[in-house]
Amino acid sequence: MKTVVITGSTRGIGRGLAENFLARGCQVVVNGRSQGAVDAVLGELNAGDKAAGFACDIADAAQLQGLWDAAQQRFSRVDVWINNAGISAPRKNLADTDIADIENVVRVNLCGMLLANRVVLRGMRAQGGGQIWNMEGFGSGGQTQPGMAVYGSTKRAINYLTRALQKELGDSGVQVCTLSPGIVVTDLLVGDYDTSSPEWQKSKKIFNILGDTVETVTPFLVDGILKTNKSGAKVAWLTGGKAFGRFMTAGFKKRDLFADVEGA
Repeated sequence: MKTVVITGSTRGIGRGLAENFLARGCQVVVNGRSQGAVDAVLGELNAGDKAAGFACDIADAAQLQGLWDAAQQRFSRVDVWINNAGISAPRKNLADTDIADIENVVRVNLCGMLLANRVVLRGMRAQGGGQIWNMEGFGSGGQTQPGMAVYGSTKRAINYLTRALQKELGDSGVQVCTLSPGIVVTDLLVGDYDTSSPEWQKSKKIFNILGDTVETVTPFLVDGILKTNKSGAKVAWLTGGKAFGRFMTAGFKKRDLFADVEGA
């Protein structure tokens, strides 16, 4: 029975991952910024002693260490740690982006990722092994788009970090891997758009072709993680072949993934 820690798992992809790991018999540690949100999700999951939850700011090294220590104390060891937590900035050109928004995104998405990997690497080496999964996002593969310079830059760094760690770790028994969910309908995706704007209407067309829901994507990701036993592995939902197929059939398969969002 594996123990899995998922940062940023009180909603969206993280929550979906937690639910699917539990469904497959794993022990899960839920994490979010507030203990109230964590406790609410634990109540919804209703997994008894197979689930625990602890709040922390993932950009704070001491709090991250506290999360690791609490998870290890609760379940004896941590087999899988998923660095899922992240934030976005309002979709603006860099010159128009508030300094505070730039600093917050870099603090959470990049500094938080570096600090989390450091804490978990040290913990997993001490326990004799384990698996870290770093979550990709827009920009990880070199994609560029107006208004995404800040977020995309932090996500582009994830691939470098993961490759660098694989070389540093060698045969230590700690595996570092990549998780790529593709375009998933979450608050993070929609939150920075004005859904009445022409920009949203244009983006929505692409999202409806390439996007999917949390309920569709997360079971696939969890199954891929549980089958993996190799450092450097990548579990990706939206592959190039799948994207090509979606575009080829877009004229025949009409999808509206955002009806609930726009109707809210």
